[in-house]
Amino acid sequence: MIGARFGSREALFAVKCFVAAILAYYIALRIGLTRPYWAVTTSYIVAQPLAGAVLSKAVFRVAGTVLGAIAAVVLVPNLVNAPELLSLGLALWLGLCLYISLLDRTPRAYLFLLAGYTASIIGFPSVDAPGAIFTTAALRVQEITIGILCGSLIHGLVFPQTVTATLLARIDTILGDAERWSRDSLAGEADAALDRDRRRLALDINELHQLSIHLPFDTARLLPRVRTLRALQAELSMLLPLASAVDDRIGELLRSADAPRPEALALIEDVRDWLRDPPSTADRSATADALIARARALEPTPAPSMIWRDALRLSLLARLAELIDAHRNARDLRDQMRSPSRAPVTPGVAALLKRTARRPLHRDRGIAVRAAGGTVATILLGCAFWIGTGWSDGAGAVLIAGVCCALFGNSDDPAPAIMAFFYGTILGLAVAAVYAFAILPRVTDFVTLAAVLAPPMLLGGMFLARPSTLLITLGALLGGLNTVGLNDRFGGSFDAFLNGGISQLVGTFFAVVTVGLFQTIGADTSARRLIRAGWRELAARSDLRGQPDAAGWVARMLDRIGLLAPRLALQGEDPGKPLLDALADLRVGVAVGELRQLRLDGSETEDALITPVLRGVGTHYRALRPNEPAPPEPDLLAGIDRALTGFGASLPERRRSGVLALTSLRRNLFPQALAYQPGVEVTT
Repeated sequence: MIGARFGSREALFAVKCFVAAILAYYIALRIGLTRPYWAVTTSYIVAQPLAGAVLSKAVFRVAGTVLGAIAAVVLVPNLVNAPELLSLGLALWLGLCLYISLLDRTPRAYLFLLAGYTASIIGFPSVDAPGAIFTTAALRVQEITIGILCGSLIHGLVFPQTVTATLLARIDTILGDAERWSRDSLAGEADAALDRDRRRLALDINELHQLSIHLPFDTARLLPRVRTLRALQAELSMLLPLASAVDDRIGELLRSADAPRPEALALIEDVRDWLRDPPSTADRSATADALIARARALEPTPAPSMIWRDALRLSLLARLAELIDAHRNARDLRDQMRSPSRAPVTPGVAALLKRTARRPLHRDRGIAVRAAGGTVATILLGCAFWIGTGWSDGAGAVLIAGVCCALFGNSDDPAPAIMAFFYGTILGLAVAAVYAFAILPRVTDFVTLAAVLAPPMLLGGMFLARPSTLLITLGALLGGLNTVGLNDRFGGSFDAFLNGGISQLVGTFFAVVTVGLFQTIGADTSARRLIRAGWRELAARSDLRGQPDAAGWVARMLDRIGLLAPRLALQGEDPGKPLLDALADLRVGVAVGELRQLRLDGSETEDALITPVLRGVGTHYRALRPNEPAPPEPDLLAGIDRALTGFGASLPERRRSGVLALTSLRRNLFPQALAYQPGVEVTT
């Protein structure tokens, strides 16, 4: 049965987890640490299938552990005579660390998370012996660090699964998928499957971002540069708005019986052939340049009184050229990542790398404040119960509750995850009771000890490798190993074992109750907050006078779409329309950036044409409510049409840029409006 459910990868991972744990336990015993089970459990906590992920998180965890120990050493001796202030100090420290970690949204967040709950792990049990806090902190840091180092050593160097190999394989898959749905878009084959595949790109880009954090710590012989991966993410980000814009223009021309000209149709078919079988680097660039030149040559001349059909054709060909360039750049950057040399594989890659910047992410400070406040409240309520009842093991319950709130505080509804952890803890305690009082008392040497521990620890490692069983397994491992009697903590006393186990269960269940009161917002509320965040940013950036940041806007919106998709799926309804609306907002933001750049570089006359449009966009998005969607005001459509007419007096190149931006804005905000007619105001 196990052989049918688990493969060699899970088996290897389980063996490495066990070896790392036993090595950590042996070292901790040899140097005389008082609670070596912390080393054992830590080795399981840091376990990751990817070598680079283990090593990067190990660095952050060690730093966080040291920082948390310092906080405990500072707080406990100074506040031990005022239990209320000590409880408040430790609670506020954990809340602050959780707040920062939720805003970071990278593996660096482990540094702050560990700093927060390590202070609780060290501080609360030290209340009875504040004079020994420095020694206690030093011991806990040593035990946890040994577990981290042993886990990193085994997972990072013994048959490592590298981040680089996973990353390169994912890039090939993502590029293949993007080229496939771009071909489908160019063929006018838009359907639900195509929309779903295109939305998947947002999740793929987020996955690449997470892998990029671990890349500098990877153990592969040739490491791609993070800078190259960021440039690739930027190009992939542009594929989504460009492909959907081309798809929209083709569909609109076909619906209005104004099909693209035969020469344009031939160009589109040649682009599809180019995407179907991408040539080598040199041929790829030459072919892309030729296709882009053909697209520019076929563009209608932006006449002073350009009709709507020609504006759509201009938009189609211009966005098609940009789409070709983005696909070419993505393929070149993929080749750069596989190149053994740091030298750019093409001159275009060198230019792309020069303009690479960090990818901005969505941050929700309100959710972070709520999670931090809920964690603070949990600890304070737990401390009030502990101090009020005088329960000797109450400190253990409080620290477990705080750790649960911190670990699962980034979830919209942490209660189910903590309950899974709770059930795992019950399982672990049951197994621990058998081992602590029936098996381990008969063990007389270390080799025998390792042998009797092997079955449950190996089985736990296999289940730990699977996301679906991760939380239950982690709860079982922590609940079991921390109470199994791997040292003389309980001295064979069943009462002490029972008290310790009850404190873990009470602390975990207490966290379930408090997160329901303070930290649960639900997938629906979280989805609405994400949608509103995009609208607020779009409204705020619509009429700014500074330099537009198109790449930053696209990156943040794709990050929001990546966060939005799973939350909409949890609601049990089709996420298609909200995500398509988010993609339309993404394209509106790109058009707004183009108009802002035109206004920045243009004349007072152009400023007077563009400013009312930008202010109208801002007013529309500022007034939107997720539960009461409203169409844009007709005045905004009239303003866009006036601007289209007014740009007829501009220079040809600026006229072209204005028509492109305004056409995109019109199609995304008013897809059902009648065709634009020069000098005629159209209503919806």
